[in-house]
Amino acid sequence: MQDRTAPRSTAPRHAAAPGAARPRPSGRRRRHARGFTLVELMVAIVIIGLLSTVVMINVMPSQDRAMAEKARADIAVLEQALETYRLDNLAYPTTAQGLDALLEAPSGLARPDRYRKGGYIRRLPEDPWGNAYQYRQPGRSGGFDVFSFGADGAEGGDGDNADIGNWR
Repeated sequence: MQDRTAPRSTAPRHAAAPGAARPRPSGRRRRHARGFTLVELMVAIVIIGLLSTVVMINVMPSQDRAMAEKARADIAVLEQALETYRLDNLAYPTTAQGLDALLEAPSGLARPDRYRKGGYIRRLPEDPWGNAYQYRQPGRSGGFDVFSFGADGAEGGDGDNADIGNWR
């Protein structure tokens, strides 16, 4: 007969020896621990694509409006410099002298001593589309016109390609 009063071992019956490999989990449990499925990844990519499309549709018109506003702001700065030029030199620059007359004194000034040292503007800006601003004296409805040909870089147009100028 066996002695039932003998102390029992606390180690599990199927315990592996120290340093031995652990038994592998069943295939079902292992599949969930590996990562995302192809379907889950594709759903995430489609959602990101849809969100980026919505953002681009809403942002692109804002960029066009911002470029037109920058052109208007640049034209206002050039207008102010031209008015200051006129106050000092008693006339606007000619069309031939152009906006460069704001950077350095043009030849043929009646009183070159009245030209402001350093010019009337630090540098001539380009329009938001990378083209030079245009100058015409006399202007359509005033002493001069300062304008940009717009996104297409050609005179005329409508929408984004419309000319932007100091005429109102």
